[in-house]
Amino acid sequence: MCGRFVGYRPIETLQDHFPIDRVEATISPNFNIAPTQRIAAIVREGYENVLKPFQWGLVPFWAKDPTIGGRMINARSETVDSKPSFRNAFKKRRCIIPADGFYEWTGPKGNKQPVFITLPDGEPFGFAGLWEVWDNNGKADQPLYTVTIITTEASRAIKDIHHRMPVILKHGAFNDWIDAGTPIDTLKEIMTTRIYKNLVFRNVSTAVNSTRNNSADLIKVDLTKRL
Repeated sequence: MCGRFVGYRPIETLQDHFPIDRVEATISPNFNIAPTQRIAAIVREGYENVLKPFQWGLVPFWAKDPTIGGRMINARSETVDSKPSFRNAFKKRRCIIPADGFYEWTGPKGNKQPVFITLPDGEPFGFAGLWEVWDNNGKADQPLYTVTIITTEASRAIKDIHHRMPVILKHGAFNDWIDAGTPIDTLKEIMTTRIYKNLVFRNVSTAVNSTRNNSADLIKVDLTKRL
């Protein structure tokens, strides 16, 4: 799964790495992004790719209670095209969620070691995501825009850390992924062959366990433990 991640690059850097034509989101460095928090994602609107604000945790348009989003932070790539909660968004509303890395925990229960996982070159990357708009059938004071991160089977590089990992799109897949006209078969191919699998990780402080902690110190190497 992916239950915590990091995003600290400024918008100017994201514009160098992602196909962003217009910016509607504001971004502050966040070293401990947790479910239900506000994040930014890239979506296609007409002929433009727009960086917009979203809440992490997808709320389907048909949901009666928006708190369901807290349980829908991830969608499995293997079933995303068929599961009722995600299939409509998978067909029509896909997004790219910029990130600099993500956290996982390994080891025995009660003594788990957090690790920070990134691309080998440390460059920012994009999670494959889905987005939805919830407005309680027009009764909400304002629409709620939400996203989920798609996950897949962990690659050899991190399978000993966790059996799942986010779908991390290669640059050449960005436009196809967010294009509403991309065929389903192509989307499935993207999620299996046009993703980054070579990842690296390092131990970090257990301070990351608490979402109250949020600073660059969280992703420094913890030399007190070894995997």
